[in-house]
Amino acid sequence: MATMSVRIATFNVENLMNRFDFSGYRNELQQDRALALFDIRNEAEYREIERARTIAHTDDTRQLSALAIAATRADILCLQEVDNIEALKAFEYGYLFKMIGAGYRHKHMTPGNDSRGIDVAVMLRDETAHGEPIEFVRMVSHAHVTYEEFALHSPVLAELGIEPFERIFRRDCLEIDLKIGGKRFTLYCLHFKSMGGARNGMDGRTATMPVRMAEAKAVRRIITDRFGARAGDKRWAICGDLNDYAERVVITGDAVSGYQFSPVRENGSSVDVLTKGGFAVNAVERRPELDRWTLYHTRGPQERHLCQLDYILLSPALARTNALATPDIVRNGQPFRTLFPPGQEVERFPRIGWDRPKASDHCPVALTVDLL
Repeated sequence: MATMSVRIATFNVENLMNRFDFSGYRNELQQDRALALFDIRNEAEYREIERARTIAHTDDTRQLSALAIAATRADILCLQEVDNIEALKAFEYGYLFKMIGAGYRHKHMTPGNDSRGIDVAVMLRDETAHGEPIEFVRMVSHAHVTYEEFALHSPVLAELGIEPFERIFRRDCLEIDLKIGGKRFTLYCLHFKSMGGARNGMDGRTATMPVRMAEAKAVRRIITDRFGARAGDKRWAICGDLNDYAERVVITGDAVSGYQFSPVRENGSSVDVLTKGGFAVNAVERRPELDRWTLYHTRGPQERHLCQLDYILLSPALARTNALATPDIVRNGQPFRTLFPPGQEVERFPRIGWDRPKASDHCPVALTVDLL
């Protein structure tokens, strides 16, 4: 039986916007820290300065984002935090094209539910690196699905003020059917509810967990409804920023005495809903325990950890036929403040800063998958 491969990647590109946000004039929490250094006299002046700051910052950021994407060498790219198709086209033409040439000509996305307007998107090459055609078959948005429709409303969600008629996905579960060299392959591109800050006496992760649990249950149902009892035998993958982790690497110490990196397993995670019973396989877990992280989190020296928020989850069939395939994590776009466990340091892309500019706060994850 002939084997062909396709390389897939997921990347939270972090606020790929084509509009300005002036809300920081009235809400200091949304004001960039650089502007807080200046005495701005009125809103007109604020808007003028914010435009200039955003444009200058964006050019550096998007060069670095494009370098990170180029490093994945992906045939199919799942993105999160994209404003709209126009922003995606401008980024691909103005930045990616200059690095890799005519690459991701085909772009697919649809408006989701995010209040900020950031959506998920998929970009495709015409063919794989081995010359097999990549054919777009169909795209289905599940942004409309409600808690009531999937019987997922609960007292815990009610306590958060969420009504049964509200939509489950904070962004979308974008379902993309493809044919790669004539073989069917389905992608589910996701971006789950973010953790946010502490509230109601709970940390942000715990407070928002019920929403992500519902999102994960909905994804599992969508796949089961689509493929039925033989879902495990089909070729599909879940890609995206799930905003949750089953484990993390806690960082203690300092630059003088040295840093310590300690793996910690969580009691529960919304990701477990998708991996429970072998429904899907987290391919990143094939990497060493300290080397699975895709994001560095810090709120100062007292709260620092590395964790995996970005996932490529394989169907059991794909996991079996790719038992030795290990994902790559592109960390060259991380800012210099990110603390790397010993032996993991990489050469940063040009112009990376201590905190910014950077490619994103997330790292792209890429995996080559054989399709039998």
